Amino acid sequence: MISSSDIKIAIVGLGYVGLPLAVAFSSNYSVLGFDINRERISQLTDNIDATKEIDQEDLIAAVSNNRLSLNHDLSAIKDANVFIVTVPTPIDRFKKPNLTPLIQASEMLGSVLKKGDVVIYESTVYPGCTEEECVPVLERHSDLVFNQDFFVGYSPERINPGDRVNTLTKIKKVTSGSTPKTAEFVDNLYASIIDAGTHKAPSIKVAEASKAIENAQRDVNISFVNELALIFDKMNIDTNDVIEAAGTKWNFLKFKPGLVGGHCIGVDPYYLAHKAQVLGYHPEVILSGRKVNDNMGMFIANKVVKLLINKGNNVKNSKALILGVTFKENCPDIRNSRVIDIYTELQQFGVAVSVYDPHANKSEVFREYGIDLLETIDDTFDAIILAVGHSEFLQLDFGMLKQDESSVIFDTKAFLDRKIIDARL
Repeated sequence: MISSSDIKIAIVGLGYVGLPLAVAFSSNYSVLGFDINRERISQLTDNIDATKEIDQEDLIAAVSNNRLSLNHDLSAIKDANVFIVTVPTPIDRFKKPNLTPLIQASEMLGSVLKKGDVVIYESTVYPGCTEEECVPVLERHSDLVFNQDFFVGYSPERINPGDRVNTLTKIKKVTSGSTPKTAEFVDNLYASIIDAGTHKAPSIKVAEASKAIENAQRDVNISFVNELALIFDKMNIDTNDVIEAAGTKWNFLKFKPGLVGGHCIGVDPYYLAHKAQVLGYHPEVILSGRKVNDNMGMFIANKVVKLLINKGNNVKNSKALILGVTFKENCPDIRNSRVIDIYTELQQFGVAVSVYDPHANKSEVFREYGIDLLETIDDTFDAIILAVGHSEFLQLDFGMLKQDESSVIFDTKAFLDRKIIDARL
């Protein structure tokens, strides 16, 4: 395998996962950060990280010490011998795995792959995907033989966007390789930057599966409390009060109800379910949990409409303000945001819906969801829905946002003072 002194790393994809990885590795190795998005490279060259995962000072330091370079030209990475793939793995409109970014990245790497090189995938996939889908593409485009001329590893990403405590180096890293020597190489490589240590899985499939069930487990647990919220709503019981009471027992898990979006929890279970169905098994629990969670936006919108009616409002042509569109608090990530479900459902009732989010990129939101974000809040509204718990929203004067006393405030995150809201999830 490659000696530590000869390691030259290329990170393919400089998003929420790739950029922190590139900066971390640059403390020990020569790193080339590659992304096909020229605008992203231009921003990073100007020391601007739109994802807000890396502090400007850290980015400047990484580039200025000549250990990290940034480029959108594929030829720039041809001299690397370790390629780490961190491209997104979304789902399509039929909720099936969309491997297009992963396959395209593999095709590009195949064109520059050399004998002795190692390719490590971090993108979340279903068990078997790396060896069954990616490796044949690498072989076909490189004319090299797997596990003879080149080798493959898999180390699932564990980045939590917006989390400034549980950062890359503080989270234990699962590693794996296509041969015992490759597995050892990959494990040592990550161990050199991960303070929390590593866990070497016995196979690539095991490592892939570990990532899939991390998020599927959380998804199922949230779906349980979301279903409880649907039940308790019919009983006029506050779900969060019930959870607080039940949480006094030491072994009760205090999951909270809410929207389940983002690039992991709302997506990864579909990857696991897809593989199970290909093998002839229909995963009842995983898919039933997904169904509950995917319908929460519709439930929230309908609840708001009922509250408006109960307060004597005409729903059609009423004005609603949604606070937050990112998939989680204090983070600019809008991938797979389920806030769009609330927005769409309210529009179908004839409600004029405005959205405000100080963290989201205005043009990106418009491009992805067709929503023109408010620059500032200069109006009053019949309904106000707190959809994301951004810390800035605690500073808002909700009384000034209300059209009148018949206005409705709904809190999806149990985030606001209960004295000012009409209902919460």
